[in-house]
Amino acid sequence: MMMPQTNGRLIVITGLSGSGKSTALKALEDNGYLTIDNLPIVLLPKVLAIRRESGGFIRLAVGMDAREPELAARHQSVFREVRDMGYEVELIFIEADDDALVKRFSETRRPHHMAPSGDIISGIRAEREYLLPLRREAGEIINSSLLTAAKLRETIIDRFSQEGEKRSMAVEVLSFGFKNGLPPEADLMVDVRFLPNPFYVGELRNLDGRDRAIIDYVMAAPEAQGFLDRFMALLTYLLPLYQKEGKSYLTIAVGCTGGQHRSVAVAGFLWEAVCRIFDGNIHLRHRDIM
Repeated sequence: MMMPQTNGRLIVITGLSGSGKSTALKALEDNGYLTIDNLPIVLLPKVLAIRRESGGFIRLAVGMDAREPELAARHQSVFREVRDMGYEVELIFIEADDDALVKRFSETRRPHHMAPSGDIISGIRAEREYLLPLRREAGEIINSSLLTAAKLRETIIDRFSQEGEKRSMAVEVLSFGFKNGLPPEADLMVDVRFLPNPFYVGELRNLDGRDRAIIDYVMAAPEAQGFLDRFMALLTYLLPLYQKEGKSYLTIAVGCTGGQHRSVAVAGFLWEAVCRIFDGNIHLRHRDIM
């Protein structure tokens, strides 16, 4: 019998409430998966059929849990139908110990959907019993009791990255002028108003930091090189740590008074330097260039 052509990869995330299913789905979304949370089991083949009509190989992750009354009874037949459609199906079950779940529910003050009377332990145990058939069939079981949200995210991304695919963090180097306000998107911010200001040099005033004359003027200052050497040493240390922590976006903001000269020249230098030391999506933006 000829096997059907593989149309895509489907990851089903299920497990106990409070165990980290939403964190796992978000990690997959950031890693290039289309994600759908709390999808009714009977709708899964229909969603895949619609997606297939758009053509191409897809990667889809869906979250399903005990809020779905038909999940335990119908998952086997639905997953069989999905595999017959040509999709790879991987079932991941995330759980945690009772003590860890009780603590998480107490901290968030969320009610347990299977504990209408407020008895969290009874709700957890009822949910374990309901989901037992899925746990038995899961290709992988992850116990998140001792995992932080960041560590669970890292575990999921490491497990489901495509072979040879590197996790990538997008880095933006942004120039701005303090007189126009601080950029709210900044993760790291540096003030370069200590550098000589080309604004007070007549022939340079109407240029901006992308012009060679401005770059040469700013970089010729002795304090410029000292600053850049130290700041690049800091970035060399920090960038891999931010990526390891699972950060998807990092904005490095460089500010001067008006955002025309010094910050633009320094941001351009930093952008080129970061491109040399970091393998990722790196962008340069000048917010206040006229």
